[in-house]
Amino acid sequence: MIRKPAKRKTRRKSTSPPANVLQFRKRPILLVRASAWFDGAKWPLALLLVSPVIGIGAAWLWNNPPASPISFALFTSEPIVEQYDVTFSECGSGGRVTCVIDGDTIWLNGEKIRIADINTPEVSEPQCAQEAQLGAQATQRLIGLLNEGGFSLEAVDRDEDAYGRKLRVITRDGDSVGQRLVEEELAETWTGRRGSWC
Repeated sequence: MIRKPAKRKTRRKSTSPPANVLQFRKRPILLVRASAWFDGAKWPLALLLVSPVIGIGAAWLWNNPPASPISFALFTSEPIVEQYDVTFSECGSGGRVTCVIDGDTIWLNGEKIRIADINTPEVSEPQCAQEAQLGAQATQRLIGLLNEGGFSLEAVDRDEDAYGRKLRVITRDGDSVGQRLVEEELAETWTGRRGSWC
Protein backbone atom coordinates (compact mmCIF):
# COMPACT_ATOMS: atom_id res chain seq x y z
CA MET A 1 0.00 0.00 0.00
CA ILE A 2 1.33 3.31 -1.09
CA ARG A 3 1.31 5.89 1.60
CA LYS A 4 0.62 9.46 0.74
CA PRO A 5 3.10 11.81 2.17
CA ALA A 6 1.71 13.66 5.16
CA LYS A 7 0.66 17.22 4.53
CA ARG A 8 3.08 19.66 5.91
CA LYS A 9 1.55 22.10 8.30
CA THR A 10 2.36 25.57 7.15
CA ARG A 11 2.57 28.20 9.81
CA ARG A 12 0.78 31.42 9.09
CA LYS A 13 2.88 34.46 9.40
CA SER A 14 1.86 36.49 12.40
CA THR A 15 0.92 40.09 11.73
CA SER A 16 1.41 41.11 15.34
CA PRO A 17 4.82 42.46 16.25
CA PRO A 18 7.16 40.69 18.60
CA ALA A 19 6.52 41.41 22.25
CA ASN A 20 9.68 43.46 22.66
CA VAL A 21 8.86 45.96 19.86
CA LEU A 22 6.79 49.09 20.60
CA GLN A 23 4.28 50.11 17.99
CA PHE A 24 3.06 53.66 17.35
CA ARG A 25 0.14 54.84 15.29
CA LYS A 26 1.21 56.61 12.19
CA ARG A 27 -1.00 59.67 12.74
CA PRO A 28 -2.58 60.56 16.09
CA ILE A 29 -6.28 61.38 15.93
CA LEU A 30 -5.75 65.05 16.80
CA LEU A 31 -3.25 65.51 14.03
CA VAL A 32 -5.57 63.89 11.57
CA ARG A 33 -8.40 66.19 12.59
CA ALA A 34 -6.20 69.28 12.58
CA SER A 35 -4.73 68.49 9.22
CA ALA A 36 -8.19 67.85 7.80
CA TRP A 37 -9.25 71.30 9.09
CA PHE A 38 -6.23 73.05 7.56
CA ASP A 39 -6.42 71.03 4.33
CA GLY A 40 -10.01 72.18 3.95
CA ALA A 41 -8.87 75.84 4.28
CA LYS A 42 -11.65 76.53 6.79
CA TRP A 43 -9.54 78.38 9.37
CA PRO A 44 -9.09 81.58 7.33
CA LEU A 45 -12.86 81.79 6.99
CA ALA A 46 -13.35 81.29 10.74
CA LEU A 47 -10.71 83.92 11.48
CA LEU A 48 -12.36 86.31 9.05
CA LEU A 49 -15.73 85.86 10.77
CA VAL A 50 -14.47 86.13 14.38
CA SER A 51 -12.00 89.02 14.00
CA PRO A 52 -14.60 91.81 13.53
CA VAL A 53 -16.50 90.67 16.62
CA ILE A 54 -13.35 90.70 18.75
CA GLY A 55 -12.32 94.08 17.31
CA ILE A 56 -15.70 95.71 17.93
CA GLY A 57 -15.81 94.34 21.50
CA ALA A 58 -12.32 95.60 22.30
CA ALA A 59 -13.08 99.03 20.82
CA TRP A 60 -16.30 99.33 22.82
CA LEU A 61 -14.56 98.40 26.09
CA TRP A 62 -11.76 100.87 25.37
CA ASN A 63 -14.23 103.73 24.81
CA ASN A 64 -16.64 102.64 27.59
CA PRO A 65 -14.47 101.42 30.46
CA PRO A 66 -16.19 100.10 33.60
CA ALA A 67 -16.96 102.71 36.23
CA SER A 68 -15.21 100.78 38.95
CA PRO A 69 -11.57 101.84 39.27
CA ILE A 70 -10.59 98.20 39.88
CA SER A 71 -12.06 97.15 36.55
CA PHE A 72 -10.82 100.31 34.88
CA ALA A 73 -7.27 99.34 35.85
CA LEU A 74 -7.45 96.70 33.13
CA PHE A 75 -7.44 99.49 30.56
CA THR A 76 -5.30 102.19 32.17
CA SER A 77 -3.28 102.84 35.31
CA GLU A 78 -4.70 106.36 35.65
CA PRO A 79 -7.81 107.04 37.81
CA ILE A 80 -11.03 108.16 36.14
CA VAL A 81 -10.88 111.97 36.02
CA GLU A 82 -13.55 114.26 34.56
CA GLN A 83 -12.74 117.97 34.23
CA TYR A 84 -15.19 120.88 34.48
CA ASP A 85 -15.21 124.66 34.46
CA VAL A 86 -18.73 125.86 35.32
CA THR A 87 -20.36 128.43 37.57
CA PHE A 88 -22.35 127.36 40.64
CA SER A 89 -25.06 128.98 42.73
CA GLU A 90 -27.07 127.69 45.67
CA CYS A 91 -29.84 125.25 44.71
CA GLY A 92 -33.37 126.63 44.99
CA SER A 93 -36.72 124.89 45.00
CA GLY A 94 -36.97 124.68 41.19
CA GLY A 95 -35.27 122.35 38.74
CA ARG A 96 -31.67 121.56 39.60
CA VAL A 97 -29.00 121.36 36.92
CA THR A 98 -25.74 122.89 38.24
CA CYS A 99 -25.89 124.14 41.83
CA VAL A 100 -24.77 123.42 45.40
CA ILE A 101 -27.19 121.75 47.82
CA ASP A 102 -24.96 121.83 50.88
CA GLY A 103 -21.30 121.55 51.81
CA ASP A 104 -20.90 117.99 50.51
CA THR A 105 -23.57 117.58 47.81
CA ILE A 106 -23.88 119.29 44.42
CA TRP A 107 -25.77 119.04 41.15
CA LEU A 108 -23.58 119.11 38.05
CA ASN A 109 -25.11 119.09 34.57
CA GLY A 110 -28.26 117.45 35.94
CA GLU A 111 -26.42 114.78 37.94
CA LYS A 112 -26.42 114.64 41.73
CA ILE A 113 -22.95 114.20 43.22
CA ARG A 114 -21.89 113.46 46.79
CA ILE A 115 -18.37 114.65 47.64
CA ALA A 116 -16.87 111.36 48.74
CA ASP A 117 -13.99 112.41 51.01
CA ILE A 118 -15.83 114.73 53.43
CA ASN A 119 -18.94 115.15 55.54
CA THR A 120 -20.40 118.57 56.34
CA PRO A 121 -23.10 119.83 58.73
CA GLU A 122 -26.68 119.25 57.58
CA VAL A 123 -28.77 122.14 56.31
CA SER A 124 -32.04 120.31 55.63
CA GLU A 125 -32.40 118.58 59.02
CA PRO A 126 -29.83 120.04 61.44
CA GLN A 127 -29.73 118.64 64.98
CA CYS A 128 -29.13 122.07 66.54
CA ALA A 129 -28.76 125.76 65.68
CA GLN A 130 -24.97 125.50 65.58
CA GLU A 131 -25.13 122.74 62.95
CA ALA A 132 -27.56 124.80 60.85
CA GLN A 133 -25.21 127.81 61.00
CA LEU A 134 -22.11 125.74 60.11
CA GLY A 135 -24.04 123.99 57.32
CA ALA A 136 -24.98 127.32 55.75
CA GLN A 137 -21.35 128.51 55.98
CA ALA A 138 -20.06 125.25 54.42
CA THR A 139 -22.56 125.59 51.55
CA GLN A 140 -21.50 129.16 50.73
CA ARG A 141 -17.80 128.32 51.06
CA LEU A 142 -18.15 125.35 48.68
CA ILE A 143 -19.85 127.61 46.12
CA GLY A 144 -16.92 130.03 46.39
CA LEU A 145 -14.31 127.26 46.05
CA LEU A 146 -15.99 125.70 43.01
CA ASN A 147 -16.28 129.08 41.29
CA GLU A 148 -12.56 129.80 41.66
CA GLY A 149 -11.88 127.96 38.39
CA GLY A 150 -11.75 124.58 36.70
CA PHE A 151 -11.83 121.46 38.81
CA SER A 152 -11.78 117.69 38.38
CA LEU A 153 -14.05 114.91 39.59
CA GLU A 154 -12.22 111.72 40.52
CA ALA A 155 -13.95 108.36 40.94
CA VAL A 156 -13.61 106.35 44.16
CA ASP A 157 -14.08 102.67 44.97
CA ARG A 158 -17.88 102.90 44.52
CA ASP A 159 -19.67 104.70 41.69
CA GLU A 160 -22.84 105.56 43.67
CA ASP A 161 -24.04 105.66 47.26
CA ALA A 162 -27.24 104.11 48.63
CA TYR A 163 -29.25 107.18 47.51
CA GLY A 164 -28.14 106.98 43.87
CA ARG A 165 -25.76 109.94 44.13
CA LYS A 166 -22.47 109.71 42.23
CA LEU A 167 -19.51 109.47 44.60
CA ARG A 168 -16.63 111.71 43.51
CA VAL A 169 -13.69 113.60 45.01
CA ILE A 170 -13.41 117.20 43.78
CA THR A 171 -9.83 118.27 43.12
CA ARG A 172 -8.04 121.26 41.69
CA ASP A 173 -4.37 120.97 40.74
CA GLY A 174 -4.23 117.64 42.60
CA ASP A 175 -5.56 119.07 45.90
CA SER A 176 -8.92 118.06 47.38
CA VAL A 177 -11.43 120.92 47.52
CA GLY A 178 -13.20 119.05 50.31
CA GLN A 179 -10.06 119.05 52.44
CA ARG A 180 -10.00 122.84 52.20
CA LEU A 181 -13.34 122.79 54.02
CA VAL A 182 -11.87 120.41 56.60
CA GLU A 183 -8.95 122.80 57.19
CA GLU A 184 -11.43 125.64 57.68
CA GLU A 185 -13.43 123.49 60.18
CA LEU A 186 -16.51 123.49 57.98
CA ALA A 187 -16.25 119.76 57.21
CA GLU A 188 -14.82 116.55 58.59
CA THR A 189 -12.89 113.87 56.72
CA TRP A 190 -15.33 111.09 55.82
CA THR A 191 -14.53 107.91 57.75
CA GLY A 192 -17.81 106.06 57.21
CA ARG A 193 -19.62 107.63 60.19
CA ARG A 194 -21.12 111.05 60.74
CA GLY A 195 -19.82 113.08 63.63
CA SER A 196 -21.82 115.48 65.78
CA TRP A 197 -21.84 119.20 65.05
CA CYS A 198 -23.75 120.16 68.19
